[in-house]
Amino acid sequence: MLTRFLATAGALALTTGLALAQTTAPTAPTAPGTAPAAPAATATGDMKDMKEFQAAKLTKISLAQAITTAEQQGEKGRAIDADFEKADGKNPTHWAIKVVYPDGKLVEYGINAETGELYKSENQPIERYFTRLKVADFNNAKVSLKDALALAEKQAGGGKAYEAEVEREGSAVAYEIKVALADKEQEVKIGPDGQVMKD
Repeated sequence: MLTRFLATAGALALTTGLALAQTTAPTAPTAPGTAPAAPAATATGDMKDMKEFQAAKLTKISLAQAITTAEQQGEKGRAIDADFEKADGKNPTHWAIKVVYPDGKLVEYGINAETGELYKSENQPIERYFTRLKVADFNNAKVSLKDALALAEKQAGGGKAYEAEVEREGSAVAYEIKVALADKEQEVKIGPDGQVMKD
């Protein structure tokens, strides 16, 4: 009985070893003087453990592209708030973009950060924004959120903007933008005139 058990255990160990050897793919040789390629991050698996700014840098769709998609959903809407959201059980990795319309309606659009597709939209309460600013302030702003993103990325030295919020500067619109850099994030504030503001 013991002999049969040992023989079965030995055969199982040998089979498992062979299976593992077959599933481990050999690495491709690299040309002399070049480093092996880093493995690509998967959209949900590897991003889960990253900080938000690190995950945002890996998205295929930029925040500016997502804002363009969101603003195209209605007539004369202007984006006023944008957030990067990592995937969870219900949602893919996405950009959450809030757009205000001339009639005062505020809508949040979910734009898939990997495909650029609109996958959800929902009306939002407007009180948080309009106690500070009027709808006309957004519509009359000299600098759009998308323009402010480009200015902030340039100021940060070529990072990738991943979060933006509108705020009041006197009676005009200013933007607070977070930019993802190689190993950190940087906050840049863009004033109503398109100039970088100092804290």
